Amino acid sequence: MPHKHSLWRTGVSFTVVGLACLFLAHTACGADAGGLKFSRRCLMVSPNEGCAIADVNRDGKPDIIAGTSWFAAPDFIPRPVRELQQVSLGFGANEFYANNGDHLCDVDGDGWIDVISGGWTEAELFWYKNPGKDGLEKGWKWEPRLLVKARAENEAFDLRDLDGDGVPEVIVHCWVGRDPMVIWKLARGADGQPTANRIVLGANGCGHGYSYGDVNGDGRDDILCAAGWYECPSGDVFAKPWKFHPETSLSSASSPFVVVDVNGDGRNDIIWGKGHDYGVYLREQGEPKPDGTTTWTEHLIDKEWSQAHSMAWADLDGDGKGELITGKRVRGHGDYDPGAKEPECLYYYKWDGAAQKFVRHTISPPGRGPGTGMQICVADLNGDGRPDIAVSGKSGTWLLINEGMQD
Repeated sequence: MPHKHSLWRTGVSFTVVGLACLFLAHTACGADAGGLKFSRRCLMVSPNEGCAIADVNRDGKPDIIAGTSWFAAPDFIPRPVRELQQVSLGFGANEFYANNGDHLCDVDGDGWIDVISGGWTEAELFWYKNPGKDGLEKGWKWEPRLLVKARAENEAFDLRDLDGDGVPEVIVHCWVGRDPMVIWKLARGADGQPTANRIVLGANGCGHGYSYGDVNGDGRDDILCAAGWYECPSGDVFAKPWKFHPETSLSSASSPFVVVDVNGDGRNDIIWGKGHDYGVYLREQGEPKPDGTTTWTEHLIDKEWSQAHSMAWADLDGDGKGELITGKRVRGHGDYDPGAKEPECLYYYKWDGAAQKFVRHTISPPGRGPGTGMQICVADLNGDGRPDIAVSGKSGTWLLINEGMQD
């Protein structure tokens, strides 16, 4: 049953903590029967909900970027990136940063990773220029530059190289269901500065939730959204609109959700959660109809906690098979979502092929610190060969170190 106590309330104020939060640094957690053990470290508490991983300072080690700060390996002490405005989004107190995700790309081609970021209700899409070696060492903030003035009402942005030219496009995931699927292709303006050109991939709608994957088995990754899925064409992918298929439509789905062949039948399935309600589900793909229309059967995975707003898929235990990583987004709509006042949690789910079901394992139990926000990142952050996890949300920016199987 859902837990009834809460660490959160409307109007909560956030205090930024520089090193570790309270006494939770390097605390072991999340050990359960047959599961992995994770230690956890809180890097900062703030309203920020985006995070990413890259080698920011070019020292060969992966660093964490999360909203206002970047955290340099191996100590992961916060260093400045930018300032962010706190906004309400219509859900009471100003408990949101105007940042729905951090996306990394060398925008100007100078060899240093930059940040591309936008907000939920802001039309502007900015990029933040990495100041380079001297600037990073001196703690300079990253210079904000307007990439393009796009539109507001965006649940998420993402970077994906759709045309295979080595440069990712900015894909807009607008929460307005009837609005088109739009991407922005990075380009240079007349002044030689980075900008982006708008391309409409499909006019049949977008909505809350997105993913990528080869839905129809033609070897090309398609785009999935709340409205359905857009089929990636052969050849020049931007020459004409992508064909739309409505049969995978979802309601307020995770951003992102997961497309993967769960049961090994050669067809990719969908794992998704209700981003603002209870429920994590497997939508199993069956044999297509004679006309090629895809068919799906839905199975419940878990309904004990709410707001599975983001997901990731990675091989955490090193057996060559991926696991689902997800958890409760803290106060996604303030007090307005079902289960909003219940405690944060973080889990991974392993597919049991013999039983044909997912088995839940705990990364961090309810009320013990880490929840999720808009992004879940997985990488080996301490160089021990095991994939670790970074998450950022209103419960803080957290580093979860994979300690391997419990004794």
